[in-house]
Amino acid sequence: MSFNKYKDVIEENDLVLLHINFSTIIPVKVTHTTLSKKGNQEVENIYQTKYGALKAADLIGKKFGHRVNLSKGFAFALHPTPELWTRSLPHRTQILYATDIAMIILQLELKPGCVVVESGTGSGSLSHSLIRTIAPSGHLHTFDFHQQRSEKAKEEFQDHGISDYVTCYHRDVCELGFEPVEGAADAVFLDLPHPWKVVGHAKKSMKKSGGRICSFSPCIEQVQQTCEALKADGFTEVNTIECLLREFQVRKITLPEFDPEFDPLEAKEANKVKEDINDETTDESTEASNDDKEGENNRKRKLEVCREREKKFLSGLPLLSMPGHTGYLTFATLPAVLQ
Repeated sequence: MSFNKYKDVIEENDLVLLHINFSTIIPVKVTHTTLSKKGNQEVENIYQTKYGALKAADLIGKKFGHRVNLSKGFAFALHPTPELWTRSLPHRTQILYATDIAMIILQLELKPGCVVVESGTGSGSLSHSLIRTIAPSGHLHTFDFHQQRSEKAKEEFQDHGISDYVTCYHRDVCELGFEPVEGAADAVFLDLPHPWKVVGHAKKSMKKSGGRICSFSPCIEQVQQTCEALKADGFTEVNTIECLLREFQVRKITLPEFDPEFDPLEAKEANKVKEDINDETTDESTEASNDDKEGENNRKRKLEVCREREKKFLSGLPLLSMPGHTGYLTFATLPAVLQ
């Protein structure tokens, strides 16, 4: 199974992303058996979902993208991609999502053949997208101070068929820097508690022809110190951005039609008609008479006049609140060293 190449038919030991609904995607390892929760014996590999159970072995021979039946419903067996993996991966740390990842790849000016340094590796969310962008001739060097996380990420890269494009290091870059790749990187990405301590090491790891650097920080105080360190080490074009998703809800609204011969006095009269209609409809009458019928007809005519000046249409209305702050992205450029 490879994140870098596509195929049609699911085979044994493949990774399948089971799409249950928009918010639920389950990674399924297609094997006949798996270790029990206690890890002391092998049991049949069965995945439980809100729509029933699925035997992983039943996916063998089916095509990616097709619907698969569960015991109480159905789901879709999707081919793994970095975007889907980001939404379904097991979290070992907090991760970056597609909105920030897209901006990082754009601003770092990555393309096939680039050499990228990443610290830290974390859960590997960004790593998969970086690898897809720089493959097949580029390479990712990813560092993490936590040994188990680094080893687990290395196993995942091997299982996903992208280990040829990435090298994992267990290393504290704050103290030891990026010595294995000094002078080789086109771009550097930092996701650390103290990124300003690593700016000098990042500069050493970059090519003499210059490059781009990005630092992800959740707090503005971290951004301030990082910007100062970048300027002190000769980086230029320092800027910080925040990516926020703004949701729009589709609603049917009523607005007056545009009239080039708009008369404010006429509009005032129309509003008065509306008020009269509201006042008249609140009056209760216990006897039916011809006068009442005439009054009802008058109200209908007035209401039609008002409706002729208004129009209902679908529109997107933004939400008043925008939850979703992840962090600040600070970018800078290292100028080329002139010989």
